[in-house]
Amino acid sequence: MGATYGPYTLYDLDALPEEGRRYELADGWLHELPGDVWHDHAAQQLRSVLKEAARQADADVHVAGAPQDVTTPAGVRKPDVFAVSRDVARAALERRTRTYYGPDLILVAEVVTPRTVNEQIDRVRKVEEYAATGIPHYWIVDLEPRPTVTMLDLGDGGYQVAGRARAGETLTLERPFTISFDPARLSEMD
Repeated sequence: MGATYGPYTLYDLDALPEEGRRYELADGWLHELPGDVWHDHAAQQLRSVLKEAARQADADVHVAGAPQDVTTPAGVRKPDVFAVSRDVARAALERRTRTYYGPDLILVAEVVTPRTVNEQIDRVRKVEEYAATGIPHYWIVDLEPRPTVTMLDLGDGGYQVAGRARAGETLTLERPFTISFDPARLSEMD
């Protein structure tokens, strides 16, 4: 990398070797994302649930997630799951970029990895960052002891808790599109 001890840039992030590790860039510093099998499985399950719900609702959205980048005022994040309009996704494809701009996101979800520095980032730092970016819906997914989804909606002054659904309950929302599922699905094996 260009700078030995930071601050780092997007060029430094892109220059990192592909060795199975993922990083985010915040305030000029690189933060390694945890590589956890259960975390990655839950994120993949949530992407599948949201893709199916969007298809059934005929919502004009594209559901994606890491390793695609999202720019925020602090730098570059790699949300576990996010949704953008199809037009935004189409434009990114035409530009051949993997980076989305934070204000283009409709929904973002982070799967918390407990007892890591990333837990504090997902619960505190990203709440502030994503609100400042103007992302209307932020979901925080906890897997322990059983999957729980906390839904935050952007209002005056930041995010407010719009609801919480635990495994065994049905999460049902009309916004950003009609979604209904039991959070237990996030820990199920196919």
